[in-house]
Amino acid sequence: MKLAVPKERLLGESRVAVSPETVRKLITIGFDVVIESGAGEAASFSDNLYIESGASISNNLSAMIAGANIILKIRGPEESAGDELSAYSPSNILIANLSALDNYVSIEKLAATGVTAFAMDLMPRITRAQSMDILSSQSNLAGYKAVLDAASALGRAYPMMMTAAGTIPPAKVFIMGVGVAGLQAIATAKRLGAVVTATDVRPATKEQVESLGAKFLEIDTEMEKNAQTEGGYAKEMPPEYFQKQKEVVAEHIKKQDVVITTALIPGRPAPVLVTKEMVATMPDGAVVVDLAVEAGGNCSLSELGKTIQSGGVNIIGPANLTSRIAEDASKLFAKNLLNFITPLIASETKSLNIDWGDEIVQGTLVCKDGQVVHPLIKKEEN
Repeated sequence: MKLAVPKERLLGESRVAVSPETVRKLITIGFDVVIESGAGEAASFSDNLYIESGASISNNLSAMIAGANIILKIRGPEESAGDELSAYSPSNILIANLSALDNYVSIEKLAATGVTAFAMDLMPRITRAQSMDILSSQSNLAGYKAVLDAASALGRAYPMMMTAAGTIPPAKVFIMGVGVAGLQAIATAKRLGAVVTATDVRPATKEQVESLGAKFLEIDTEMEKNAQTEGGYAKEMPPEYFQKQKEVVAEHIKKQDVVITTALIPGRPAPVLVTKEMVATMPDGAVVVDLAVEAGGNCSLSELGKTIQSGGVNIIGPANLTSRIAEDASKLFAKNLLNFITPLIASETKSLNIDWGDEIVQGTLVCKDGQVVHPLIKKEEN
């Protein structure tokens, strides 16, 4: 079996879908691994490291894809990047983050090539799939990095400092959205000495927030009882909840030095949680980091890939934040992919043996036999 790893072609994408460690394990389970030259350079993985791990290096993208049983990528093929999409065929299986719920047109074009495609971003929220969950592994790093970016932009220190010249009070950090990214942001900000508060529509997160030493800001406990899907994601809340949230947050945000927003609803635009009017009440020098900016943003002022100023407040809209921690992000993503692929291989024959009825396979399969086959994506079409 041949496994190909093309270089990522999306501008600013520094991650790579395999690490030297996962290359060795992929070879052990039966693959000949071919990696496009330079694919890992931005993640600190040289061609030589891959060669030492047993992979071969190719400079011919089309030939590499044409002969591959499985193709691993961070992102789906880029239409703007030469002939990448046209190189795919029915003989290929593509496994990547395809942003499937937000990108129907691209999924349809991918299906037209005949490729069988699995979207890692649709991984079911079940125990068996936890080690394959790219959204969790990458969000962890994003939450960490957001706190560091905010610290860099903030003109003061996070921890309380007592000096002969006087005492500096700790910075106040407010986290909105307590998923994986939010929890890591809380933990990182606490480790750096900040006073941390957090809020989320899901009442179950209160205990998690408090276990990390932060204070939970409650909005409406009655309406929040049904705020979580069976998969653990936040539901879209009614207008009256957002009105109450707006009032509570508007008062709280006046005293915050840093606000980090992480609230996402799968398949829908991110809810606006921080308005222009709220930003205007924040202290001069305060920082907002909007981790939901790629989905429209939780802050009405944030712009993708830009840091802007509104009054005296810096508003950061990071694009592909985990790509700026490319080495560790690649290692985790690569392990997620390895854990997904391994059950697809028959250990005795070292050949593909996909159980099409498996819950994880069905949950991530988006293209097969020239068709878009995932039911949620078909609903988007209609």
